[in-house]
Amino acid sequence: MVATLVSLALSILFISSSVNALSLNYYDKTCPHLESAVTDAVKNGILNDKTVPAALLRMHFHDCFIRGCDASVLLESKGNQKAEKDGPPNISLHAFYVIDNAKKAVEELCPGVVSCADILALAARDAVALSGGPTWQVPKGRKDGRISKATDTSQLPAPIFNISQLQQSFSQRGLNLDDLVALSGGHTLGFAHCSSFQNRIHNFNGSLDIDPSLKSTFAASLRRICPDHNKVRSAGITMDSTTTAFDNAYYKLLLKGKGILSSDEALLSTPKTKALVSKFASSQEEFDNAFVKSMIKMSSLSGGQEIRLDCRRVR
Repeated sequence: MVATLVSLALSILFISSSVNALSLNYYDKTCPHLESAVTDAVKNGILNDKTVPAALLRMHFHDCFIRGCDASVLLESKGNQKAEKDGPPNISLHAFYVIDNAKKAVEELCPGVVSCADILALAARDAVALSGGPTWQVPKGRKDGRISKATDTSQLPAPIFNISQLQQSFSQRGLNLDDLVALSGGHTLGFAHCSSFQNRIHNFNGSLDIDPSLKSTFAASLRRICPDHNKVRSAGITMDSTTTAFDNAYYKLLLKGKGILSSDEALLSTPKTKALVSKFASSQEEFDNAFVKSMIKMSSLSGGQEIRLDCRRVR
């Protein structure tokens, strides 16, 4: 399996972006110890907080879906100019300090050379690998963006999206249905707040209170955790039964009527996507291979212009 994953990465040795070409050996001469420095920062983060892998993976995804993977999600708001991290879908993002620590370590090794966007892409890879998932070689050479607007977070795929909306969102970024189903598997490390799925367990439609596609006992447990008009902001549930392990349990639960988000359930609404869910549920190796391929593809979306010295501020 490892050989297969490596070959997937090697097959995309040079990836074209809107600004530059990414390559596996981009920093070989200018910052040869970059990856070990990032991995150490991620490891230390996980020791302090077991939710760090999920946070880093989600952070990278949300970064790439707005203007490409340019680390704009890391920028701080300035006065009334609210940045992406303060947009509604990103309020729950955390573990930014892990990227700060990685950047500090990298700057000590090779000042002004490595972008925050590349550090985030590497950290997301490490988050998966250190959770028992696959590893892969990350093409590098991204630049950091200078624009970050909270209003742009409306472009992110929402948890209430149906399959048509999801397909449109992904296709606008050069990603297809295979990528959609594979990347959704990242939810294996996720946590869903009540606000993300309350539409399925309270006032579902004019005649039903609960989404009938949910297993009844599972829906009842969700309603206990998230009662109608829930006021506890931190309330929610992990998105599969092995939340700190990167595995295919997410797909298995989805087939059992235990998918949490509407956007999860949507993956069962077309023959093609349902077949992929079934394939990944039955084979961890198939899921790992597909996830690596789609992650490399998604993380090649690039659009930055500079190398930030501080990941939270433009130069």
